[in-house]
Amino acid sequence: MRLSRYFLPVLKETPAEAQIVSHRYMLRAGMIKQASAGIYSWLPLGYKVLRKIEDIIHDEQRRAGHIPMLMPTIQSADLWRESGRYDAYGAEMLRITDRHDRDMLYTPTAEELITDIFRANVSSYRDLPLTMYQIQWKFRDEIRPRFGVMRGREFYMKDGYNFDLTKEDALHAYNRHLVSYLRTYERMGLQAIPMRADSGPIGGDDTHEFLVLAETGESEVFYDSEITELKFGDRAIDYDNVEQCQAVLEEFTSRYARTDETHDEAVFNQVPEARRRTARGIEVGQIFYFGTKYSEAMGATVSDKDGNQVPVHMGSHGIGVSRLLGAIIEASHDDRGIIWPEGVTPFHCGIVNLKTGDAEADAACEKIHAALIALGLDPLYDDTNERAGAKFATMDLIGLPWRITVGPRGLKNGVVELTSRRTGESEELPPEAAVAKIAEIYGVA
Repeated sequence: MRLSRYFLPVLKETPAEAQIVSHRYMLRAGMIKQASAGIYSWLPLGYKVLRKIEDIIHDEQRRAGHIPMLMPTIQSADLWRESGRYDAYGAEMLRITDRHDRDMLYTPTAEELITDIFRANVSSYRDLPLTMYQIQWKFRDEIRPRFGVMRGREFYMKDGYNFDLTKEDALHAYNRHLVSYLRTYERMGLQAIPMRADSGPIGGDDTHEFLVLAETGESEVFYDSEITELKFGDRAIDYDNVEQCQAVLEEFTSRYARTDETHDEAVFNQVPEARRRTARGIEVGQIFYFGTKYSEAMGATVSDKDGNQVPVHMGSHGIGVSRLLGAIIEASHDDRGIIWPEGVTPFHCGIVNLKTGDAEADAACEKIHAALIALGLDPLYDDTNERAGAKFATMDLIGLPWRITVGPRGLKNGVVELTSRRTGESEELPPEAAVAKIAEIYGVA
């Protein structure tokens, strides 16, 4: 993509309403524009990152055997009255009346709707286990939306729902989700710590939140520092293997890690003092097992092996897709701008032409640009007539992890400059070698 043909409305000054890093940089980098309080338009750069995050989530959900679907954003209030949550949910629910005076609502979560789909179509234990998920827009009418996409009213969310015959089967689904989430977050360059949490209006006794440590986190968290040394890595996981999934869960949840809502000072004090940590955390996902809460209330039953009608055991599993984008920035930035991990970067690298209009520099940039595209990569070529300093400032602000700088002086010596956004380190390489290194980094060599 040529920058001269792209829509990238970067700002030099920070808008007054932006209080935290991710909000400041998303506005300045031209990723979002506020439409109304807590509701944003996603501009091309922000939309690209949103799709990168979504693709990783889809990939890992399918790897775990979960089935994608899509449900509407508007639901009937009647389903929520069946479950008993319509009046209990509170003012965060946006309630709507249609032209026929039917009570509707804008979806904050979809346990009722998915249960209705299940009970209409599944009647036998032979059709279990079953896990379906969607990535869809949700709305919760926050009393004071703030911090950009971190606490907005409209947000993009992955929500999945498992249906199992027994509690044991449902807890395996819970473990399977925990494992898949660990893989998902690491692929985005994040360390998200699973922490024992409160279930809130979803309900249920078993729940973990995944939190990314950041100074601007909304939750106070307490944890054993050993947990930050754990990595999921490239280990192979058979998601049907109950013992293997259980072992991963125990590895990542056996050390103390809790939010302020479930913190137990007496238990925390049993952790060696040198390993006790208190910090702030950003919630980026949560998994729940809530048993038969919804299936009993809404009549979602199946016949078991003996022909008895039994309520299914359920759980729900969410990832804040749009919130993740803000969390990544909070965890990965410096005073010049964003630093995208390679897994979610909107463009794989930037190409900066130091002297647009110079025949040799233009030709070299065109060749590098074409070579990267031929490899299946997506570079952003700054072919504008801006000054070099302004070009570098834009590249630093939008945070592409690698930059190839091309100028007449370097080309006279047969080299271009390859720079890491994260470390700031640069090396001079022949243009072909710079392309080859970028290809190697992204595994397309």
